[in-house]
Amino acid sequence: MIQVAPILLLSLLSITFLQSGYDKIKDWKGNVSWLKGHFSGTIFANTVPLALFIILILEIFSGVLCVSGIIELFSNQTTEVGYYGAILSCITLLFLLFGQRIAKDYDGARTIVIYFIPAIIAVYLLG
Repeated sequence: MIQVAPILLLSLLSITFLQSGYDKIKDWKGNVSWLKGHFSGTIFANTVPLALFIILILEIFSGVLCVSGIIELFSNQTTEVGYYGAILSCITLLFLLFGQRIAKDYDGARTIVIYFIPAIIAVYLLG
């Protein structure tokens, strides 16, 4: 029997990270420019492009693993790839949370936590 809850959670994570990654690629300069202001006066002030690139890679890999996990659930009803996608999603969100806290953007940090909750649930259900 196909597990609906993990598929829905992996779908949420896939959409979140693949769209975010696409946005970073599509408007790289705009993102770098905005983030330089966001992180001015922090330890990331001089490393914004590198930090953004790391986040981009994490988001793309998270999204791809989650999509692959959905395919795996449909094709052979195993959860290994989805499990690793959910774990990487949590790690990615922790990186984002760390950045928001460093920037003292507490509303942004709160938003990250909203995404973290379903990611943790996905890890639990797929583990």
